[in-house]
Amino acid sequence: MKIDIHCHILPKSWPDLKERYGYGGWIQLHHHCQGKAKMMKDGKLFRVIDDNCWDPEARIKEMDATGVTVQALSTVPVMFSYWAKAEDTLDLCRIINDDLAATIAKHPTRFVGLCTLPMQAPALAAKELRRCVKELGFCGVQIGSHVGDWNLDAKELRPVFAVAEEVGASVFIHPWDMDMGGRMSKYWLPWLVGMPGETAVAICSMIFGGVLEEFPHLKVCFAHGGGAFPFTIGRIEHGFNVRPDLCAVDNQVNPRKYIGQLYTDTLVHDQKALRYLVDVIGEDRVCLGTDYPFPLGEHFPGKLIESMPDFSNALKVELSEKLETCCIVLVGQRSSLVCLSLEFLQ
Repeated sequence: MKIDIHCHILPKSWPDLKERYGYGGWIQLHHHCQGKAKMMKDGKLFRVIDDNCWDPEARIKEMDATGVTVQALSTVPVMFSYWAKAEDTLDLCRIINDDLAATIAKHPTRFVGLCTLPMQAPALAAKELRRCVKELGFCGVQIGSHVGDWNLDAKELRPVFAVAEEVGASVFIHPWDMDMGGRMSKYWLPWLVGMPGETAVAICSMIFGGVLEEFPHLKVCFAHGGGAFPFTIGRIEHGFNVRPDLCAVDNQVNPRKYIGQLYTDTLVHDQKALRYLVDVIGEDRVCLGTDYPFPLGEHFPGKLIESMPDFSNALKVELSEKLETCCIVLVGQRSSLVCLSLEFLQ
């Protein structure tokens, strides 16, 4: 069994949002030819996507071909729309979440859901999170690495984390809204180095800001192997020790204490990086995740794990058998194929 926690999906269509809300900045999907569509923003091309990004049948064929049993589905981060009027983002979130729920209802043994929320309005976000978990049956939520000018330590966001902890919702944190201009405008730098930096900022904000201390039972997973964080934890801890006047102003607990509280996915594309990630974060805190169906993802899910020469078969089985449930869908099932622990979604 392989379960992929990092998979993006879109509705096949949605209303004209500029017409619906009265202003631009929104993503629209233009189906320009068979099996492909253009994601457009104010008339400019954002990305071309294939039908596996909206068609569950096409997706399931590829899952079957690569041995993936279940995907945890979340929206494409550009759809977060934290910049917009809160009531409009809430409306879009409900469109996306309801469409995702319908997809899961048609294929309940293949998909579970992570909702999206209007995080710029925490009260509305908390209410929508509760609806998605209680009424739609979602496992959790995907949020961005920051919300406008708020890092994830912002006091305004605490009500959302409180509800997530209360209802047992997993929180998958994905980098987004990177610096795209100036020095970052060439070589795909926002995606190659901006995203890992964004994720490290998000983790440090939650640690230094006391979020993980305040919500010790919050299940939080960070995309792309936790970005730069696992590989700079020594520097981060050293900074905490030598400059507590700068680092320990909101939380006096050593950052390394929270290592066992965090999850990451496996998306690091390198054997040495994965070996180090598992060593630092923990065998039971790293989950298979591929960023399906996008180019920077792992194109054959689990191939990197399977390729590890010093991960014994016994260790792989041990890691995979830690996975016993994924929401309600997989209760009672056991894994016999490679898949790092998905206790994150339990």
